Amino acid sequence: MSRAETPEDDDVALTLVHTADWHLGKAFAQFDANARVTLGRARLEAVRNVFGLARQHRADAVLCAGDLFDEPHPDRRWVDALARLFESLAADPSWGGRPIFLLPGNHDPLLDGSVWHARGPLRGRLPSFCHVVDQDDFEAPLGEGAVLVARPCRSKSESKDPARALPGRAPGDERIRVGMVHGSTYTMEGYETLFPIHDDAPVERGIDYLAIGDTHAFRVLPEGRRLNPIVYPSAPEPTRFGEAGAGFAALVQFRRRTRAPLVRPVRVARFVWREEHVQTLEALRALAHEPLEQTVLRLARDLAVGPPEMAEVRALLAILAGDETRGGRAAVLQLDEEGLRLDPRDASAHFAALPAVIREAAARLEARAAAQGPDAPVAARALFRLIELSR
Repeated sequence: MSRAETPEDDDVALTLVHTADWHLGKAFAQFDANARVTLGRARLEAVRNVFGLARQHRADAVLCAGDLFDEPHPDRRWVDALARLFESLAADPSWGGRPIFLLPGNHDPLLDGSVWHARGPLRGRLPSFCHVVDQDDFEAPLGEGAVLVARPCRSKSESKDPARALPGRAPGDERIRVGMVHGSTYTMEGYETLFPIHDDAPVERGIDYLAIGDTHAFRVLPEGRRLNPIVYPSAPEPTRFGEAGAGFAALVQFRRRTRAPLVRPVRVARFVWREEHVQTLEALRALAHEPLEQTVLRLARDLAVGPPEMAEVRALLAILAGDETRGGRAAVLQLDEEGLRLDPRDASAHFAALPAVIREAAARLEARAAAQGPDAPVAARALFRLIELSR
C-alpha cells in the first residue's frame, strides 16, 4: 500500500489485523533439540508481534483464522504459553480490551475435548475480550457499523464450502460485513479440497472482506479484485524451507466512503528461512561471514577439497553452527551431511613423517578413494579421519 493509498486516521471506519496459521507446538522433527526450542519460541514471538501490530495501529479487532495450534490436543506447555500471552494483554492498559476472535482450523478443529472446546484446557483461562468461534452461526460486532460472521472447522476436512455457509446480507443491512473461515480457494494453484472456498462466495454472501487461513503465503484473491477480496495473511513465521510469502500479518483498513478495503502485509516474523548450495570453498567462506543471526539456514554442499582445505571447511562450518561455548553465525543451521568429499590426491604427503604402518594404511585408503569405486566415499572419509587423528 503506497503512501497515497494510506488513509488518514479520521477517514478510517474500521481497522483489523488478520492472522492465521500460527501452528504453535509444531514439532520440527527434522531439527536437533536446540533448534526445535529456538523455532518454537520464534513462533510465539511472531504471535506477540501480531498483537503489537494491532496495538500500534489501534485496531478494532484481531481476526485469527485457524490452525493456531498444530493439532487439536497440543502439549500443555503451548496452551499455557498462549494463555500467559493473553493474560499479559489483559494486564496491559494500552490493549484496551480490543476483541480477539479465535477460529478453530483443520489442524486444530473444534472437537470434543480439544483445545477450543468449552471444557478444553484453554477456554477457562481466556480474558473476556477473547472469543472462540464455537458456533456455526457465530456473529459479533466489530466496532460501530461493522459485523463479523464466522464458521469453525469441526473436522480435519469437509467437502462443503464454509464461506457459502455464512449468512447472506439482509435487505437494508449497510454494515461492513467481514467473514472468517478456514480453507483453500479453488482457483489457487495446487489447492486442496479440505474446506474448499469458491472465489465468488464473498460476493454471493455480501461479505466485504473474507478472512481465511490455510496456506502459508500472503495472498489477495482473486488477483486484482478490490471489492469482496479473499485474503490469506500468511503464517506469521515460516514452518518449512521453500515457504515463500510467509512471515506476515494483514493490516486491513476500511475507509468511510468505500467498501474496498486497503490490505497491506506487515512483516511479523523473526526468521528468514534460506537454502544455500555451495560448490566452492570461496562460496563457503563468503557465507560464513554474512550476517545470518536472523536466518534459519539449510546448507547443502558439493565440495571436493584436499586435506588442508578440509580442515578449513570444518572450521567454517563451526563458525556457522556454533558449539557449546558460542553461538553460530546462523540462528539455526541444518547441514546436509552428503556432498563434502575429500580429494585424495597428494594426501600421502601429509603422512611422510609418520610411522610406516600409518603411511601404509593411508596409501591403501588413498588408492581406494581415488579408484571411484562403490566404497570410495567411505575410504575418503576414513582417510580424512586419519588425517585429523594424525594432527
